[in-house]
Amino acid sequence: MKFEELGLSQPILKALRSEGYSEPTPIQQKSIPILLKGKDLLGVAQTGTGKTAAFGIPILERLLQTSKGQSGKKRVRALIVTPTRELALQIAESLSAYGRFTPITNTVIFGGVKQGQQVKALQKGIDILVATPGRLLDLMGQGFINLNDLEIVVLDEADQMLDMGFVHDVKKIIAALPSQRQSLFFSATMPQAIVELSQKLLGDFERVTIKPQQATAERVEQGVYFVSKRNKARLLIHLLREKEQDSVLVFSRTKHGANKIVTKLEKADIRASAIHGNKSQTARQKALGSFKDGKLKVLVATDIAARGIDVEELSLVINYDLPNVPETYVHRIGRTGRAQASGTALSFCDKDERPYLKDIEKLIKQQVPVMPEHQFVDDNEQQETPDKPKENSPKPRRNKGRYNSRSSNYRGKSNNRRNRRPGGGKPKRKD
Repeated sequence: MKFEELGLSQPILKALRSEGYSEPTPIQQKSIPILLKGKDLLGVAQTGTGKTAAFGIPILERLLQTSKGQSGKKRVRALIVTPTRELALQIAESLSAYGRFTPITNTVIFGGVKQGQQVKALQKGIDILVATPGRLLDLMGQGFINLNDLEIVVLDEADQMLDMGFVHDVKKIIAALPSQRQSLFFSATMPQAIVELSQKLLGDFERVTIKPQQATAERVEQGVYFVSKRNKARLLIHLLREKEQDSVLVFSRTKHGANKIVTKLEKADIRASAIHGNKSQTARQKALGSFKDGKLKVLVATDIAARGIDVEELSLVINYDLPNVPETYVHRIGRTGRAQASGTALSFCDKDERPYLKDIEKLIKQQVPVMPEHQFVDDNEQQETPDKPKENSPKPRRNKGRYNSRSSNYRGKSNNRRNRRPGGGKPKRKD
């Protein structure tokens, strides 16, 4: 199937050709005809399947058709709500590309920056608003956003909204929307809370499901290294030196952890940047831009900040920390092996993360292959594999002259001279 067969107007087809699009992806083939008819849609699809175009193209087409003959200041007719600023920026960029030969305009609003420029863009009038939940509610409360003329609403990455605690904000937004509207709901996973949220947003809807959960996992070459926490950085440095020519995305579970990883890499003369919620918007965009352009080879990210990272030739993802939510693993490895491409995802697993690995394997319905034993196994530990369980190792001898770290704040001999004297025994009494 070609895009020309979907009934799109020439300005949009021209833009798609200029972007190098010729054939729609499966989710685009199934979703665009439904959305052009004005029906509600529930889309279940992984990252990298082309879902931004799946809803962006028909939104532009519908607004283009209904805007003919209209004059005066533009009003918000389509709203796209997304969990992170990176993803919001990516969606706005895509809409601008698909609609470059049309009069349809869009703007993006998100937190973490001053609202002045965003308010100015809204006051000029726009057709499509892309927003994160917090800033959207804030500007609605200040009276800068009026949604009375809204025709279409999209809730994107709904499962991430749930993970980030935005559900109550989303419910407030839904309550403020006109009842007569077209609603689109996209999520990579469908836990019960997401099903309930979709029921609040959607009316009589059609469902499009592209690939089951494990599809991404099947397409990506995976591997796990069993390694202690203290040796993870050494193993990472070793692997990155082997993969010098590749763009590598490293996942950390926490912001502080991401910063520590970057510090250790820089000490090893490996250039890297971290992107997470505590970084300024300018710093995040600079790091992301350098990574996309190939100037920066290693990007360390938290799960939330990674939403919106779209790098075509990202061949390797490394899970420095295994996620405690198995669906997050699917999101992470979906950063490589985009759409029908292949990629590699390597995970580091310490002994405390073994239960997380079991949950992941249960979700993706396959065992993650164990990588060959590496040089960074602790001397007093063996690399445990399903075929080679860890043997009971003898208790390490406690070194003489060392205090037990569990009952003391220091190790080794004290630096306090009053507590040290040659020969031991009680100090002599001074008369």
